[in-house]
Amino acid sequence: MAETNTSLHPPIEPYRSHRIPVGDGHELHVEEVGNPQGQPVLFLHGGPGSGCAPWHRQFFDPQRFRAVLVDQRGAGRSSPLGELRANDTTALIGDLELIRHTLDIEQWLVFGGSWGSTLALAYAQAHAAAVQGLVLRGVFTATPEEFHWLMGGQAGWIQPEAWDSLCAAIPEDEHGDLTRAYYRRLTADDPHIRQAAAQAWDAWEGRIATLMPSYTDFANQTEQVQARARIECHYFVHQCFLDAPTQLLDRIDRIRHLPCVIVQGRYDVICPVHAAWRLHRLWPESELRIVTEAGHSAGDPALASALVQAINDLTDQLPTGG
Repeated sequence: MAETNTSLHPPIEPYRSHRIPVGDGHELHVEEVGNPQGQPVLFLHGGPGSGCAPWHRQFFDPQRFRAVLVDQRGAGRSSPLGELRANDTTALIGDLELIRHTLDIEQWLVFGGSWGSTLALAYAQAHAAAVQGLVLRGVFTATPEEFHWLMGGQAGWIQPEAWDSLCAAIPEDEHGDLTRAYYRRLTADDPHIRQAAAQAWDAWEGRIATLMPSYTDFANQTEQVQARARIECHYFVHQCFLDAPTQLLDRIDRIRHLPCVIVQGRYDVICPVHAAWRLHRLWPESELRIVTEAGHSAGDPALASALVQAINDLTDQLPTGG
């Protein structure tokens, strides 16, 4: 195994950026980072709706990887920002294939965390021949139990103050289905109603994402906060647009031949370790690495280091050595 740097790499700018029309009025922002002749790797951001951040580029050794970072439909620098029409998992999978062909990539590694792990699994199961291997972080397989954990009150047993704040923004008679209650407000005509709901939704996830408290109130980023909340709630209301509640688990045999490293924070409140454990048991060929000093966020230092190590280790496993 090659010697690797297990901290984030220095900040880097893309060597090429693209605006790629994908149909339905959507245009995606795509950037390529690192070595144009390097090992291709696709980065899938979380959310849904969060978009890519500059520091996400730093997971990848710029000498070794040709990293492709995609702002998914309605997210980040893609347009129209926050658009819900023609925005579902099947459409996103099609977008990734269009991008792969546009960039003339035969196969790539797939690196996704949180919602990005959901999309990574769905994409790989639909296009296994295009995927060389996966790194998954903060696993979310979109089962009813996982939705209920996050939005049904169970996560509030660990973060009661944050949960109470989430509930306080909704009248008590609507607490039986908070996700739909928020969806009604996030899709309301009144921009003040949309923004208040978006701020409360964003604060809930922000306060439970990291091992140590580090939430920043992005009240000044009105459009970005609304886009994140709207798209995420849109996917939650529709159970991530999967064919069945356990689709990603039921179809695991389609990708068991692929190498996979699962990196999971032990104290992840958003996507509890049980989901990663269950996926690993169904996919025993995968490697599960539980990081003790980490929560959900890829920005937790121990988790970031583990992810850098994982992508390097996975590439070492490839027949060509990456």
